[in-house]
Amino acid sequence: MKSLNLTFKGNTGKKHLLKLNYANDNLDPKTVRQAMDLIVKSNLFAKDDEQLYVTPVAAKYVDTVSTPLFNDEEQPAA
Repeated sequence: MKSLNLTFKGNTGKKHLLKLNYANDNLDPKTVRQAMDLIVKSNLFAKDDEQLYVTPVAAKYVDTVSTPLFNDEEQPAA
């Protein structure tokens, strides 16, 4: 599965990750930066007096590959 990982700095300087699963995987950097700027302007995300998303830092697509070791659900019923 591919996800879009957005990294921001909060108002205390800590980094925070916003991971979006099922995001469009054809977005260009300009579009993603504009979306991150809108997230910053919304001021919706806070925890313990810290604004979590104040400064956009980075954005990247991340591919996650599952490697099953076993799956008992796929066993035929006895």
